[in-house]
Amino acid sequence: MPETCVPYLVDFNPVAFSFGPVQVHWYGIMYLLGFAGAWWFGQKRLAQGRLPVKRDDFSDLAFYVMLGVILGGRIGYVLFYNFSEYLAHPLDVFRVWDGGMSFHGGLLGVLVAGWLWTRRHGLHFFDTIDFVAPLVPIGLGFGRLGNFINGELWGAFTQKPWGMIFPNAPELIDKTREQVQAMYQAGQLEMYARHPSQLYEFALEGVVMFAALWFYSRKPRPRYAVSGLFALLYGVFRFLVEFVRIPDAQLGYLAFGWVTMGQVLSLPLIFVGLFLLWRSRSAPTLRLYSVAMPDDAEKKGVT
Repeated sequence: MPETCVPYLVDFNPVAFSFGPVQVHWYGIMYLLGFAGAWWFGQKRLAQGRLPVKRDDFSDLAFYVMLGVILGGRIGYVLFYNFSEYLAHPLDVFRVWDGGMSFHGGLLGVLVAGWLWTRRHGLHFFDTIDFVAPLVPIGLGFGRLGNFINGELWGAFTQKPWGMIFPNAPELIDKTREQVQAMYQAGQLEMYARHPSQLYEFALEGVVMFAALWFYSRKPRPRYAVSGLFALLYGVFRFLVEFVRIPDAQLGYLAFGWVTMGQVLSLPLIFVGLFLLWRSRSAPTLRLYSVAMPDDAEKKGVT
């Protein structure tokens, strides 16, 4: 008889290392890697002339976007997913190392940051957003790896061979780490295998979206097109993954026994993406600029 595939036990220490009383969490490291990756690829796009600004201006944009991701992501999670809990314990808002970041809130934060930066530089808002869009999946991918290491945002039960066991899931949360390890070694946890939905999202929202957006934007595209493709892909991927991802316990399913908050927030992105792609058909294309352009060079030219 063929051997039964034993589900993997996701049992990482969320703390990567410590300096005395200061603990550095893997979740925070993933965010730093995401920002670093976006910075590096952003420099490459700038060198290709994708945005008519200086390197120092790009540094300002990166700083604005970073603040938008962090503040928007955290505020969005509080407002969309767990408002009553944070209202009762407001200081927990600052415990970002425990997780609790909303992509949709982070997206709104990035849009606000991009709008503020764009106003200062006299550019078209969507030229900035089209520049930033291919960089976002880098942070999304690393963020999902952080969710996986934290053992949060797991999926529904499954008997698929790639199912995994998460000690933070409701059926095991009251067990100590030693008890979980003993039960796992005794083969008593196979029934609790779940979809690793964090890895599904890492693959789709991170790897696939980055590859698609990066290659699509390798040559100049009409205004709105790159942003539209980003919104459409994310909305579709997130909507689909939500079918196998367990919703936050404090919210549960919102309707029909399967509609989640993630789907409700992602559906508008699908329509926005389709609208932007349609609008791009008659939009101008930003011409390529040299990153060494003189200070008085025209910033608004299009072809």
